[in-house]
Order: sequence, then structure tokens, then C-alpha cells
Amino acid sequence: MDVEQEEMQFLGTYGIFRETAKLIFTWRRIFSQITLALILPLSFLFLAHMEISDLFLRKIMFDEFVLDQTQTSTASFDKLSDIVSSEKVYYFLFQIAYLVIFIVLSLLSTSAVVYTVASIYTGRDVTYKPVMSVVPKVWKRLLLTFLCVFISFIGYSIASVLAISFLFFLIILIFGSVGAGVIILLYIIQIIYLAGAFYLTAIWQLSNVVSVLEDSYGFKAMSKSYSLVKGKLGISIVIILILSFPLGTVRFVFGNLVVRTESLGVLTKGILGIFCFLLFFICFLLKLVTETVLYFVCKSYHHENIDKSALSDHLEVYLLGEYMPLRPRDVQLEKFQL
Repeated sequence: MDVEQEEMQFLGTYGIFRETAKLIFTWRRIFSQITLALILPLSFLFLAHMEISDLFLRKIMFDEFVLDQTQTSTASFDKLSDIVSSEKVYYFLFQIAYLVIFIVLSLLSTSAVVYTVASIYTGRDVTYKPVMSVVPKVWKRLLLTFLCVFISFIGYSIASVLAISFLFFLIILIFGSVGAGVIILLYIIQIIYLAGAFYLTAIWQLSNVVSVLEDSYGFKAMSKSYSLVKGKLGISIVIILILSFPLGTVRFVFGNLVVRTESLGVLTKGILGIFCFLLFFICFLLKLVTETVLYFVCKSYHHENIDKSALSDHLEVYLLGEYMPLRPRDVQLEKFQL
């Protein structure tokens, strides 16, 4: 990176994206190789899932419609009912398989990119083969962190739903009806819920990087990420919003214009499909590199100096065999004075 660590704390949203772009273009060879090996299959899987899911649902809906028109207690009804039940089981299994493969590819991509950016930061030579040999040794830590984040999201959502339901019930009990003011209040609560979800997402961003570069994973990595994101929460959320917009655009355009719209021609759908594919893998790579740069910015902001030689030794351990995480006191918590 061109910016010294002491100066990284002053980087804002533009500065972080500028450093991300410099990293990708300067080291475009290794990032292109990672993209071809991991992110392109992930992008194809993401888009193919929407297409196949839509085909599944259409078939199920059609068969259910025919089933409703079929006389009950007949051989045809029983046969069609079995077919619909089987289709729903296959659809459920397909969703599970997609989710598992998508998560695995995402974690593999994350481990490869984080290791690459950290290696660049320490001045190490970065080549494709060593990077890919490291990936299997790191993704299990990322998986544990992901599961902990997932549990946190589920717990947060359940608690929010219970709180909103209790508040709604209390209002009905006191006022006897729901007025315009109550509806506005509920919308405000939903906005607060989304703010909390973005906060958890900001913590998740850094916890992935922490899981690779520090002796922390799972809830411990989330706790460390919680400490790091303080003071940079606004920038973290802005980055999430900026990167979420193109990914949301891909989901909307591909799902509504390519998959479900019949009025567009094959050529137009093909062009839109290619556009969505390119936009997705570019933004996904940008997201992973940006998260790692943000980690170093947060470390600098909290005056936690990362000794490059010690971090390089830590990264070297991945290549030597068994994973031996770097202890925080070795490298992560050395304070520097401005």
C-alpha cells in the first residue's frame, strides 16, 4: 500500500476506495487469478440460482393449479399430489445445496483475498499457487465466524420481532385501535431495526479479516471487530451502502428483467445477463479488498501498529504446514505514538 500505517487512520470513504482500486490494478494479475478460480464460479452460481429457482417455482405453481382443478380421491389426484410433494422436497434440497456451496465459495474467496492484501501490505511476493494453498487452512475459521454472525443476526431479528409485537399489542391494549401516528412509529422502529442490521454487517465485515489475520474467530472475532469499528462506524456503513447498491441492482435486473420478463428478446436478455455477471464479480472482488483495507484503517485509527515483519512471519506459517495463529501481543496490539 502507498499510504503509511500512521496515515491510514485519516482515510475516508474516498481514500479507502482509492487504495482498493490501486491494489487491484497494481496487482491485477493475482487478483484476476483469484477471480477466475473462485469469484467467477460464485457469480455464475448466484445468477444460476435465481434462474433455476424460478423454474422450480413455476413448475410447482403450475402443478398446484392443476391439482386444485383435479377431483379429490382419484388416482390422478394422488399421483399429482405426490409429484407436487416431491417437487417441493427437491426445491428445498436445491436451496440447501446452493446455500452451502455459496457460503463455501464466499469464505474461500474471502480467505484468498485477505491473505493476498495482507501479503502485499508486508511486501511479500504474492503468487497464485501459495495463495491457493493457504485457502483451505483458513476457511474453517471463517466458517465458525460466519456461523456466529448468523446466530447473532437470528437472535437480533427474533428479539426485534418480539419487541415490535409487544409494542403493537400494548398500543392496541391502551388505545384500542391503530392510528396514523402508531403506523409512523412502527416505520421508525423498522428504520431503527435496519440501522442495527447495518451495524451488525459492519462488524461482520471486519470479523472476517480478523479471523484470518489475528488469533480470533467466532464470537471473539466479532468482539474484536466491535472494538475496531468504533470511530469508523459511519465510514463502514457508507461503504456497505455503496457496495450493496450494485449488488442489489444485479439481483433486481437479473431477477426481474432476465428471469421473469417474457417481453424482452433473447439478445437483450443475454446482454443484461452478461452485464449482471460482470457487475457482480467486479463488485464482489471490490467488496473483499475494501474490507481488508478498512481493517488496516481501523487498526491505524486505534493506534494499533502492525509490525510488517511479524505479520509476514505470521503469513509464512500458513505456507509451512499446520496453522499457528499469531498471538496479539506479538504484532497486533503494539501501540504507536503520533
